[in-house]
Amino acid sequence: MEPPSIRVSEIFGPTIQGEGVLIGLPTVFVRTGGCDYRCSWCDSLHAVDNRFRGDWQAMSVEQIWEQVSALSGGEPLTVSLSGGNPAIQPLGELIEFGHREGYRFALETQGSVARDWFSTLDTLVLSPKPPSSQMSTDWARFEACLAVAQGRPLTVLKLVVFDDEDYAYAKDAAARYPHLPVYLQPGNHTPPSPDRDDVIVDMTGVMRRMKWLIEKVTQDRWFDARVLPQLHMLLWGNTRGV
Repeated sequence: MEPPSIRVSEIFGPTIQGEGVLIGLPTVFVRTGGCDYRCSWCDSLHAVDNRFRGDWQAMSVEQIWEQVSALSGGEPLTVSLSGGNPAIQPLGELIEFGHREGYRFALETQGSVARDWFSTLDTLVLSPKPPSSQMSTDWARFEACLAVAQGRPLTVLKLVVFDDEDYAYAKDAAARYPHLPVYLQPGNHTPPSPDRDDVIVDMTGVMRRMKWLIEKVTQDRWFDARVLPQLHMLLWGNTRGV
């Protein structure tokens, strides 16, 4: 039997990782297509909404790696597996293949689908979605993701915060998993539409939320939390592929 193909929305880079624990790190992105969530403020609907399914390519590991290798010039770097929700794709063989070539792998997921190959990642970013997303968190599934990772990759919490309710959710999530480093990110309330990326970001509003979030963290003496922006959004707005 042929190995299952991977649905890919786009492959691009090298550019910097724009958020979270690896912010600023040169990275090639493999963005998969498909997601089991529909967050109200999703900034990658072109990789989520099924009406864009025709734009996604069913690719083999070798086809993906040909593009990753060409983009990186064959020099090992970090490959970010994103989406959508990349956990719904069969990525274990890709990770194994890339590791043999000296590359590192980071994956970000909401923690709704657990895969045995999580334990082979170098970095696992778990980003459960707060109330503003209009999604609900199944903490049993989230804990299943932690269990299959087996403590092997660097595993962190990344939480998007838009308002007080999101902030309370973030504090609860951090209290549930005190062993996980916490990264807080102010939400972008002007994300791109799925078929265009020229929507102007309300930078003033985003930075106002950033300052508000910093004030909340410091006033609460939540000194273990790291507050970081979406660096790529500050540099390039909603432009894709950067």
